[in-house]
Order: sequence, then C-alpha cells, then structure tokens
Amino acid sequence: MTGTRKTVAALFLLPALVLLGALVVYPIGYSVVRSFYDRSGDGFAGFDNYRALFTDDGIRTALKNNVIWVVFAPTVATALGLIFAVLTERVRWGTAFKLVVFMPMAISMLAAGIIFRLVYDQDPDKGVANAVWVGVHDTFAQSSAFPNAHPGRESPLVAQGGGFVTKAPVRTGEAVALPLVGVAPDQMPDGAAPAAKPKAEPGKITGTTWQDFTRGKGVGTLGAPDPSEQGYSGMRIEAVKDGRVVASAEAAADGSFTLPAAADGALLRLPASNFKAPYNGLDWLGPSLVTPAIIGSYVWMWAGFAMVLIAAGLAGVPRELLEAARVDGANEWQVFRRVTVPLLAPVLAVVAVTLMINVLKVFDLVFIIAPGSSQDDANVLALELYRKGFSEDQPGVASAIAVFLLLLVIPVMWFNVRRLRREVRR
Repeated sequence: MTGTRKTVAALFLLPALVLLGALVVYPIGYSVVRSFYDRSGDGFAGFDNYRALFTDDGIRTALKNNVIWVVFAPTVATALGLIFAVLTERVRWGTAFKLVVFMPMAISMLAAGIIFRLVYDQDPDKGVANAVWVGVHDTFAQSSAFPNAHPGRESPLVAQGGGFVTKAPVRTGEAVALPLVGVAPDQMPDGAAPAAKPKAEPGKITGTTWQDFTRGKGVGTLGAPDPSEQGYSGMRIEAVKDGRVVASAEAAADGSFTLPAAADGALLRLPASNFKAPYNGLDWLGPSLVTPAIIGSYVWMWAGFAMVLIAAGLAGVPRELLEAARVDGANEWQVFRRVTVPLLAPVLAVVAVTLMINVLKVFDLVFIIAPGSSQDDANVLALELYRKGFSEDQPGVASAIAVFLLLLVIPVMWFNVRRLRREVRR
C-alpha cells in the first residue's frame, strides 16, 4: 500500500517535475556549460568569459549601476511604503489612497517605461517632469522674452558681451531708435503695444526699442516704427560711461523709454539679461541623471507593493503595545521609531529583500526609458546580458552574465526563504 501511494504521488508530481526540469533546470545547466565556451560554441574558453565580467567596460558600468539599484531602489520603495502604510492607517480615505498608490502595479513594465519616457521628455511642453521643474524655476527667475532678438540691417547697435550697445554716445534732447529683429510674433511679450515713434524731450534722452519687421516684401520703413510693429515691452536699457552704469530704464508696453540727464554722453546698452535663453529644465535622460530617473519610475511602480505588505503587517501589531507607549508619555514619532518599526522589522526585511531580488533582474524599464545616447550610462546586468547575447553575438559572455546574476540572486533568495520559514514556525 505504501509503495502504491508513493507511485501515485510520483505520478501527480511528474508533470510539475517535467516542467521544472524543462523550464528551469535545463536552461540553468545549459547556461553554465555554455559560459565556458567561445563565441562559436565549439572551442573551450575556460574562465575567459567570466574574466570579461571584470574587464569589459560595458559590464563594469552595468555592475556599478546594479549596485546603485540594489542600494537605493529597495530602500526608497520600502521607506515610502512604510510611510504610506502608517499615515493612512487612521484616515477615512486611507483605503482609496492605498488603491491609488497600488494601481501602478497593475501596469506592465513596458507600459510604465513608455509613460516615463514621455514624463522625462526634455521639452517642457511634452515632459511633465520638466514642465513642473521649469514652472518652479520661472517662478523665481523669469526667463527673457527676447532670446533670439538681434540687430537688423543698418542698425545703430553692435554686439557686446552677450548684449548690444550703441555705436555712438547719446545726448540729452535726442530721440534714440533701438530697432531689433528676430522675435516671432507669437513670442512677443504679453501686453506689447504698437511701437511709439521716439520723440525728443529737453534735458532727457528718450527712445524706443521695437521689433523692426513688417511681414511682406518691401513693406514698412527700415529703422522707424510702422503701425504693425510692436514695442519690446520690458526691455532693460542701461546708460554706460567708462564701464559704469549711470542710469537705466525699462521699456513701456509700446517700447518707449526715458533716461535722465545723467545719461548724457553715455553709450546705451541692452544687457545680456534681455536675451537670456529660456530655461528648458533638466536633462533627465542624460548621462548623469538617467539612472536616478529610471529608479524613480521603479519606485513609482513598487512603492504600492511595499505599502500593501507593510499595511498587512501593521494590522497584526498589538494595539495595546502602541497605547501603552503613548500612556507612558511617548509622542507619535517615538512610538513610530521605537515600537512600530521594531515590530515591523520582519515584514520590512521581507519586502526589502524581495525588491532586491527584483531589481537585480531589472531590464524592461532601462531598455525602454533610456535613449540610445545614454543607454550605456544606464546599463544594468540584465540589459548587458541581452546586448551581449543578441546585439553583439557573444553568447558565451551572455551566459556568464546569466550565471553571475544567478549567483547574486541565490543568497538573497535563501535569506528570504529562511526568514519566511522562521515566521511560519512562529
């Protein structure tokens, strides 16, 4: 009877064992064997493929980035999950908040990568990250409305230090014309009015700065405001003597300005600040920021996973311990730091280790989000495995990377399983 029961048990296990052998054991064994052969698969290469793990520049960059991923991604995701779980425990809308935070888990890595490729777009009109960043920046440092303005033909201005200065000094009682071109009509400042013709005033220096361009061939008068031309509202004008600013003014909506008698004999300067290029934000997907940017997208996806597991662990924390701490005079921060976190330590460890295993194998986000120009800088081991195996036709090195990844994952998996078994025995 005992032998019959063992046979029946073996028959039930056989399909699972066959699948396990075909999909797990055989590929692992084949990868180990293949890692000792050369590119063709015919010549024995020994440990040359494993030596390449520490001498190939691409693999070394990938290894360095994997270390950054393992250190920061699980830590940040677990910390955010803990904060979300604790803060939403007592509020009425906590369940709705948890649902929103957990929702990215329902999105595939491919879809998340496409989303964040758009989020990190350099153009503030397309990328949300730079739209927010530029909005905050422009709140404190407004960009110029005239980044492309420059003197036209027969202009009284010449370039100097990023700005423009008059060729000759000005005198009181003169009306000065400072025409510029190069600003598209839809980029003119809000509130710009038709340019006013400069009128001389005794004891003062007056003038107008405007867009000296009228659409149409042969239309308009060069060097004089026409009815369709607009003033450079807000343009700063400085009077400079011996390298020192003696007076300054800001152009009105119609481009007109007035300087006092102190500007007599000075050169008029349109400083470089008038022509400062608009701030376009950060190059999120450039070589220096691409890895932190991709880690941010990973945290967005997996913080909800950490929050749900930690919230489940928090539900099992004895409330009398928390209340006892409060009765003893502990504030909420002390209760959180000295009671809640120590009691949640096993759950936090499981979450962090699970995320470590996950980030060691990260591939999709890096492959999709990082553009070709900075993919080398964002490289990770799983992506380098793909590139060596399929793009560079080095299956031996790719197999060595796969074995190396397996060796990295096994200790972490063993630690996680051991801890889970310990929790079950409790």
